[in-house]
Amino acid sequence: MKSKLILALAGAASLLTFATPSMAADWGQRHPRQAEVLAREHHQIHRINAERRRGEITGREARALRASDRAIARQDRAYARANGGRITRAEQHRLNAEENATSRAIGH
Repeated sequence: MKSKLILALAGAASLLTFATPSMAADWGQRHPRQAEVLAREHHQIHRINAERRRGEITGREARALRASDRAIARQDRAYARANGGRITRAEQHRLNAEENATSRAIGH
């Protein structure tokens, strides 16, 4: 399972690497800080879904965790829009702190 997840994340990262320049201008997804935040969001959604499938969390808990992750993604996009498609280090640290809190709520 972990090897499949690693392959999926590697595939997603390679897609970000080969994104068109127009996509980068729109939202800066190729920027390293942006890519890290996006990869974490993607990984957490997979963890939420896996825990739900195993019955470790209820549907309501899964929806709440996904909503939290979506809120972080919206904040990420807002930061990027405000800074010409990139996020600053301070914004990355804030987003990582929020991701850490969501990660602790998801469990292992």
